[in-house]
Amino acid sequence: MSNSEQTSASNFLQQIIRDDLAAGLNDGRVQTRFPPEPNGYLHIGHAKSICVNFGLAQQFGGQCNLRFDDTNPEKEEQEYIDAIQEDVRWLGFEWSGEPRFASSYFDQFYEWALHLIREGKAYVCDLSAEQASEYRGWATKPGRESPYRGRSVEENLSLFEKMRAGEFDEGACVLRANIDMASPNMNLRDPILYRIRKESHHQTGDKWCIYPSYDFAHGQEDAIERVTHSICTLEFQDHRPLYEWFHENLPVPATPKQYEFARLNLNYTVTSKRKLKRLVDDAVVDGWDDPRMPTISGMRRRGYTPAALRKFCDMIGTNRSDGIVDVGMLEFALREDLNENAARAMCVLNPLKIVITNFEADEVEVMKAPVHPNREELGSRELPFTRELYIDRSDFTEDTSLSRKKFKRLVLGEYVRLRSAYVIRADEVIRDDTGEIVEVKASLVPDTVGENPPEGIRPRGVIHWVSVSRGKQAKVRLYDRLFAHEAPDRGEQDFIEHLNPDSLQVLDACWVEPSVAEAAPETRFQFEREGYFCIDRYDSSGETLVINKTIGLKDTWVRKGSA
Repeated sequence: MSNSEQTSASNFLQQIIRDDLAAGLNDGRVQTRFPPEPNGYLHIGHAKSICVNFGLAQQFGGQCNLRFDDTNPEKEEQEYIDAIQEDVRWLGFEWSGEPRFASSYFDQFYEWALHLIREGKAYVCDLSAEQASEYRGWATKPGRESPYRGRSVEENLSLFEKMRAGEFDEGACVLRANIDMASPNMNLRDPILYRIRKESHHQTGDKWCIYPSYDFAHGQEDAIERVTHSICTLEFQDHRPLYEWFHENLPVPATPKQYEFARLNLNYTVTSKRKLKRLVDDAVVDGWDDPRMPTISGMRRRGYTPAALRKFCDMIGTNRSDGIVDVGMLEFALREDLNENAARAMCVLNPLKIVITNFEADEVEVMKAPVHPNREELGSRELPFTRELYIDRSDFTEDTSLSRKKFKRLVLGEYVRLRSAYVIRADEVIRDDTGEIVEVKASLVPDTVGENPPEGIRPRGVIHWVSVSRGKQAKVRLYDRLFAHEAPDRGEQDFIEHLNPDSLQVLDACWVEPSVAEAAPETRFQFEREGYFCIDRYDSSGETLVINKTIGLKDTWVRKGSA
């Protein structure tokens, strides 16, 4: 797609609003809404919808409502409502007024259902679910009218009141709209308006035992709230004629217009709430906010930033055509943001002790290093240098045959520079009873902090380190993509079969520099040479330091995929 085509596709909703404002429609108002169902946590697809709805309202000086479409009490919980509000705010948006609920309008919906019955446009149907499906027909075959379609207005009013009073069992009957069983649009073949659900509701308690369908409630909520632009994803395009039919046949206070855009589909990702809930219920992951989950709260816990998610949503645009977005675009937006804003620090993931033999045991020399190499305003951080240090075990080898090009780290008998500190030489290794190296004795080259080493001393490279006595031990959780398959929920196999077995590795004995130990939860760092990390917002507290890997410095999945 060319740049001009991408710009055009990205702005089609903006152009619609510009045209409406220019034509003087809606009294110059722009009113959008974000209407999640509180039956799970929000995911990356919802992040796009949030950015679209709240972003358009911001751009055109309008307002955006947060509304919970809570018409199915069996699957809805207060936990989800609280999490959704927190996610929206974390992304950087604020809704107009108080949060709204479909359940707040239940009395009005009931009155409008009575209105349709009195107009002969709704009836109580006793067909079972299986019979109703059979009567509905197919996309290429007209449906058949229910034998209960001819009930009188009086009979329907009486039966509907009995439904409300709880006199019928669940599934005994439903209230259906009387539209057109031969319509080529399946949504117009006498859709269900009300079902019997003898479930207590998180907002209304036991006041109701009948609940409106999503299709009946959604458009009328928009009308009550005088929404001007009802923005939905493409799967609701075929529902638009029904959305408009309700507005034409009910005394609604406004007639919003519905517009559809392509939902966000990411490869290597599952966003079905049903499937995400299965991951949680089956303990495949540690809750909805597990850092491997594509939920907003999971990504937040892993170390994603609101700015990166907003940037990503802006990058992919808002268009009318469904497609698959490469998750690498999301990871690019994240790396770009973290590279610019994350503080630098050192962390040793797999520690090997180094003892500097020509440094006093009780001496502490404080080195200085920038918090960020390109942002002087962030200042510097202190790095205590002591006799005993940790380096990463992978940064040392006894194999002196390795060339400098192949191994730019510490080799027995050779030199390496410690980041922001001295040049050192590995002199001797100490082994335990099994023969494993447990310690390396080394000597530092004086006057090499920030200076070139003397002639004849050629460090192989630069490695990171942490003081044994002044550093802090931490648990580090190394996260990777949850699925190893590009399309985990497509095809014949169960999506669970495509889980990445390497999506989590836990390292219990890592060491970090003091600046990390002193940082607050959710602080993000670039651990030099290791990647981007975030202090866990829940598990890290007091003496317990838990750190999550957000993402590597570079994308390694191209290499993995071709291996």
